[in-house]
Amino acid sequence: MPRGLDHVVHAVGDLEGAAELYRRLGFTVGARNRHSWGTHNHVVQLPGFFIELLTVAEPENLGTDGFSNLFGRFHQSFIGNQDGLSLLLLATDDAATDAAALQSAGIAASEVLKFEREGKRPDGATVKVAFSLAFARDAGAPGVGFAVCEQHFPENFWNPAFQLHANGATSMPGAVMVADNPSDHHVFLKGFTGVSDLHSSSLGIKAITAHGEIEIMEPIAFRDQFGVTPDVSGEGMTLNAMRFAVSDTARAETIFAEAGVKAERHPGRLVIRPDLAYGATLIFESAKVG
Repeated sequence: MPRGLDHVVHAVGDLEGAAELYRRLGFTVGARNRHSWGTHNHVVQLPGFFIELLTVAEPENLGTDGFSNLFGRFHQSFIGNQDGLSLLLLATDDAATDAAALQSAGIAASEVLKFEREGKRPDGATVKVAFSLAFARDAGAPGVGFAVCEQHFPENFWNPAFQLHANGATSMPGAVMVADNPSDHHVFLKGFTGVSDLHSSSLGIKAITAHGEIEIMEPIAFRDQFGVTPDVSGEGMTLNAMRFAVSDTARAETIFAEAGVKAERHPGRLVIRPDLAYGATLIFESAKVG
């Protein structure tokens, strides 16, 4: 069963600085949350997708459990080298079944791991949220994490009030990775997404799911499309960009300008460069009508 986008982790050394940037860009940013293994986050919701702004705030709480190692220590190492997009997670309704599928594809990095935490509604009420994750690994992309994610109390997590954004963002049509040779990651992308028929073009390869596209582009194609030259070498692959659909790009551009954040124009889109966005390339496109 093909798996669509669930969320992306944007890992940073300065969590409050990143949260403030997203607010300046016109996003609604949730309250600060804490994980028992030492990571803290802020969540930015869109319908059916969210961004997890994350840092390792309490490294002394890192233990030897799966989440400490595969999530906490992974991000401690990542943030020690750079800010940026660190982990791509796809949605699943059955983490155990998809964990077995990852195992069969030869890309599993863990068994199913489950955790719970408290969340807050806009009125301040406390609710429980819980997630089961199964991690995957692409041997050719050691600097990027991958997982499938099952939400156990989605009614407590998703909230339309958190999905209203001043910049007019309505959805997240896709995530973009970069590799010198996208075809080297063809087998992994098929196994991870469950999409058997990948689309190939001069730009690279793409998995089209019912909930978003996952692209792997060559560096020159990424530069030509978005005006950003990514740093990729050898067989490595990096998670570089998120694409946002907005109702009015002119309105979004005005919000960015008023906040003092420069957006570069490219055909049909606005681009916030990674040097301004904590290592991530943020792409804003006109929402499709109909």
